[in-house]
Amino acid sequence: MVSERNIRVRTYECDSNGHVNNANYLNYLEYARFEFLRDIGFDYKRMMEAGYGIYVVRVEIDYKHPAMMDDEILISSWPVKKGAASGVIAQKILRGDDVIVEAKVTWAFVDGKGSPTRLPPEFDVPLLAPESPAG
Repeated sequence: MVSERNIRVRTYECDSNGHVNNANYLNYLEYARFEFLRDIGFDYKRMMEAGYGIYVVRVEIDYKHPAMMDDEILISSWPVKKGAASGVIAQKILRGDDVIVEAKVTWAFVDGKGSPTRLPPEFDVPLLAPESPAG
């Protein structure tokens, strides 16, 4: 399952050269991951109300090209790994055919004390796991 979101680069996200400040890419990726969770039926609000959380524990990001003020960009997100209490979501930011950013974000499911814990069945939605290859 690939989730996609389009956004337009806003002026305040750019440096004095008109390039997106590198820190803002993390905001773009966060927004797209939250929308990915919504798309796959993961109820983030209910998870928080139940006393759980999802922590980002690692971000690997490769900056390929700069995005510029007023660019229309597409952010794609999809799962590449899932364990009992953690997983990895891959993400890509594109401007047309140009790859702007490639990232892998490792997440951990945590209890109310912030300790890693297995996903309870009600939050262990099937599309958190990568799709199996055909065959």
